[in-house]
Amino acid sequence: MSVARNTLVQSSLTLASRVLGMVRDILLVATIGAGPVGDAWATAQQFPNLFRRIFAEGAFASAFVPTYARTLEAEGPEAARAVAQEAMRVLFAATAALTILAQIFMPWVLLLIHGGQADDPEHYNLAVLLTRVTMPYLTFMALAALLSGVLNSSERFILSAGVPTLLNLCLIPAALISDDPVTTAKAASIAYFIAGVLQAGALWWGVSRQKVHLSLLGLPRLTPAVKKVMMLALPGTFAASGTQINIIVSQSLASFEVGAKSWLYAADRLYQLPLGLVGVAVGVAILPRLSRAARALDDDSSRATMDEGIGLAMALTLPAAASLLIAPVFLIDAFFARGEFTNFDALQSGNALFHFAWGVPAFVLIKVLAPAFFAREDTKTPMRYALASVFINTVLGAGLFFWMKANGQQGFVGLAIATSVAAWVNVVLLWTTLVKRDWYRPGPKLASGVIRALLATGVMSAVVWYLLRILPTVEAYLYGSKALSAGVIVLAGGVTYAVAALITGAVRISDIRRTMRR
Repeated sequence: MSVARNTLVQSSLTLASRVLGMVRDILLVATIGAGPVGDAWATAQQFPNLFRRIFAEGAFASAFVPTYARTLEAEGPEAARAVAQEAMRVLFAATAALTILAQIFMPWVLLLIHGGQADDPEHYNLAVLLTRVTMPYLTFMALAALLSGVLNSSERFILSAGVPTLLNLCLIPAALISDDPVTTAKAASIAYFIAGVLQAGALWWGVSRQKVHLSLLGLPRLTPAVKKVMMLALPGTFAASGTQINIIVSQSLASFEVGAKSWLYAADRLYQLPLGLVGVAVGVAILPRLSRAARALDDDSSRATMDEGIGLAMALTLPAAASLLIAPVFLIDAFFARGEFTNFDALQSGNALFHFAWGVPAFVLIKVLAPAFFAREDTKTPMRYALASVFINTVLGAGLFFWMKANGQQGFVGLAIATSVAAWVNVVLLWTTLVKRDWYRPGPKLASGVIRALLATGVMSAVVWYLLRILPTVEAYLYGSKALSAGVIVLAGGVTYAVAALITGAVRISDIRRTMRR
C-alpha cells in the first residue's frame, strides 16, 4: 500500500481517538481545574503519556520492526515468531521489575519531576498515590508496542492505530464519576490501569488472528536475536522519544510554579494533535517501505518514500501550526475554560501554546526523519541527537524559566520556548546527517510541494485572522457559544486550506484518485 493510504488508515483512527481524547480532557480539566490537584493529576499522567508515546505511538515499534521484518523475510514466520516471543518475555520482565521498583521508591522518584511541590505534603502525597496507580500502564504499553510491531511488519495498521481509543473510553466515564477534583483524579488513575489491560489484550487477539501465537510463560532469555533487538530498540526508543522527554523535563521545572503543569498540560492537548495525527502516522507508515528499500539497496525507492512522507507531513502540519500561532488563547479558552479551569488559566495556557506552535513542524519532522535511520538499523545516531536535544532543552528551559520568574514574568512560557528550540536543533542534526551520508537528498517535487503548501497555508491564515477580527459577530450567530464558534472557525480554516491546496497544486486530484485506487 502507498504511504498516503497507510497514513490515512493511521490518521483516521488516531483522529477518532484524539476527538474522544479532547472530550475526555475537556471533562477532566473542567472538574479538576488548574492548581495543586490539577498539577498532581498532570504528574500522574507523565509516566503513562510518556510510555504511550514511546511505545504505542511507534518509537519502540520503529526500532523493533526492521529486525522482525528482516527475520520474517530471511528465515520465515517461525523464526520471526521466536524472536518476537523471546523479546516480549524479556521486555515484560524488565518493565514489570521497573514498575515494582517505582511503586516502592515513588516518593523519591517524584522529587525529580514534582519536586517543586514537595513542601505541600497533602498534594505531593496525592501525586505519589495517583502515579503509583498509573505506573503499571508502562508494562501493558511495552507489550502493546511489541504486538503492534508484529502487526505493522505485515502492514496491518488498523488495530494498532485503533486501540488507543480504549484509553479514552475508560477515562470519559471516570471524568463523570464525581464533582470532587480529588475523587475524579483517583478514578481517572484507575481508568488508566484498566485501559492498559484492554489495549494489550486487544492487540494480543489481533496478533493471534495473524497466526502468530506468542506466550509469556517461560523464563526470559537473552538470546543473540533478542540482544540484537534490544541493542537497536533501546537507543531507538530513546531517539524517537526526545520530544516526549523534553516535555517531562519542562514539566519537572514547571512544578516550581503552582498551576504551570496544568497550563502546560492543556496546551499539550492541542499541539500534540498534529504530532499524533500526522507525524506518528507518517513515521509508522513509511518505516516498512524504507526497511525493504534499505535491504534491496534501492536508493531511488527510499528517496521517493521520504519525499512522499515529508511532503505529506508538511502539507498536513503547516496549516495546523499556523492556526495554533494565530489563535492560541482563543482555542484554549473555547475548549477548556469551564468549571474549575478559568479564563485566566486559559490565557496562561494560550501563552505557552503560542511558543509550542512554531515548534510543531519540527516535532512532526523528527517522527518522519528518524525512520530513515531506523530502517538502516542505525538507532545510535538519532539517540545522540535526542540527547543533545534534551541537554539544550534542560539548560535553556531552566535558564529561561528562572530568569523570567526573576523578572516578574511567567517562567513556564520559557519552557515552551526551549522545547521548540530543542526540537528544531534535532531536525537540523537529523536532516544534515542524512544528506551527508547520502541516505536522502530531497527532490525538486518536495520543494515545490512545500512551497505550494505554504501558499495555501497563507490563504487559510488570512481567513482565520479575519474571522477572529469579527468574532463577536460570529458568536452572535452561534448563540454566544465559544466552543461552537471555535468549531466553525476551525472548519472554515480547514475548508479554505483544502480549496487553496487544490488551487495551488499542493494537493492534486490525480494524486487523491491514485491513492484511492491503491
